[in-house]
Amino acid sequence: MTGEAAAPRRTNPMSFAVRAVGLLAQLVVPVVLGGVAILNREGDAGFLAFAVPILIVVILLNVLVAYLQWARLTYTIGESDVRVESGVLSRSARSVPYDRIQDVSLEQKLLPRLFGLVEVKFETGAGGGDDLTLAYLSEAEGERLREVVRDRKDDEPARAPVLSGAPFVSSAEMAKETKPAPQAETVFAMDTGRILTFGLFEFSLAVVAVLFGAAQQLDFLLPFDPWDVEGWQQQLAGPGQWLAGLGPVAKAAGIALAIAALVPVGIATGVIRTALREWDFRLEHTPKGLRRRRGLLTRTDLVMPLHRVQALRMETGFIRRRFGWHALKIVSLASDSEGANHDAVPFGTLAEIDRLIGLTGFHRPAEDVTWLRATPRYFIDRVVGASIALVILAIVAAIAVEEPLWILPLLAIVPIAGLGWWRWKRDRRALDQDQIYNRIGSLAPKLSIASRVKLQSVEIAQGPIARWRGYATLHLGLAGGKFRIKGVPLAQAEDWRAHICRSMAGTDFSRLLDTKGSAAA
Repeated sequence: MTGEAAAPRRTNPMSFAVRAVGLLAQLVVPVVLGGVAILNREGDAGFLAFAVPILIVVILLNVLVAYLQWARLTYTIGESDVRVESGVLSRSARSVPYDRIQDVSLEQKLLPRLFGLVEVKFETGAGGGDDLTLAYLSEAEGERLREVVRDRKDDEPARAPVLSGAPFVSSAEMAKETKPAPQAETVFAMDTGRILTFGLFEFSLAVVAVLFGAAQQLDFLLPFDPWDVEGWQQQLAGPGQWLAGLGPVAKAAGIALAIAALVPVGIATGVIRTALREWDFRLEHTPKGLRRRRGLLTRTDLVMPLHRVQALRMETGFIRRRFGWHALKIVSLASDSEGANHDAVPFGTLAEIDRLIGLTGFHRPAEDVTWLRATPRYFIDRVVGASIALVILAIVAAIAVEEPLWILPLLAIVPIAGLGWWRWKRDRRALDQDQIYNRIGSLAPKLSIASRVKLQSVEIAQGPIARWRGYATLHLGLAGGKFRIKGVPLAQAEDWRAHICRSMAGTDFSRLLDTKGSAAA
């Protein structure tokens, strides 16, 4: 860093163009609707002469606003914090100390990526509006800024006083000048074939839902009313009349064909969405942690420091499990645009996942670990509660509806009880010397793994029924997510809490971080 780093800087000038285009994109729908209104007023030249200048003025105002937003936003990389000042009419200044910053991630949406720009996010771990964002910087400046902030954060406790006007150089920066940076090692990647295979398992009808909503909201732009049942019957009176006359079996076959026609749409949607999200997925092991890059239109660059990994979540699906495909998510102190859980291996084999679990300092449960079920009282209470709700629904249906639909809620009690019993038989939890496990689900099982020494708190929660029946829910505090174990017998919950608290109290957290920035054994 040079002495100029302490002076306020503006974002990349091209970010003004990106903001302007973004604001203009918000005018597309109003402009289209206005154009339809103009075309409907045929021969009204006065209205056209009045509307076009207003549209031009609105566009120019949006461009002016984009320029003022860029010109009035500055950022400063200080000695102890990052400061951002913004606002046109009312100014705001925000400062985030380095010790509050968990990580710095880079994100590239489609439009900024075309200009070679990135959005820099200073993640504080609190999520939501507590994170600080700079939009937009050049790719080189974003990478440099991320390294500078990390070096100053890591070197902050040993930082010497800085003389007035003298540039600050961290020990990490000086080390870079004397020895080459270690090479990153790719620990997991997905090629095109893997991504397309992943997409086949991501069946989605999101496109159908969007088209359905658009037809409902913009039906006035269509040449016919899509919700006119009589109109559809008239359209089918000719070519479709033969199908209607074949009886209920043919009608059922027609419905089945219509549903089957949605299958290719769902498969294509899943493949496209997966390719856009996971394109060129690459996870590397670097001195700073696990660096994940992915995305076709929106490119994200995220680093997950190993010493901030608090828990792991393994999951799979009913079908993909038969083919040996699983997923691994990391619960970290650093936040993510998609939530607290970071995708580390979205679609991989157990061998690939085991390698990554080893890097994080965790391990899968041993074969001889003692698995425990929830108390049977918890299962019985859930079934009784669901049955009471269904009986009430049946009574309301019998009063409000003339047809005998009240029998349907009562018939649902048996399968709900069966599914509850099946779930109770297969949901397990276990505690070993250094980790705690919670496995839920049978068709699509999920396994959560948390480190006993990295938990923030242990809470025993009991509602009125649980207090009466003698069981509780264990809430294990994670700064980056949630870990709950339900239906634990009260005596067992208190015993587990005592063991976990001893693990946390007997750990010197200042020694968890080794010289390589990873969790110590």
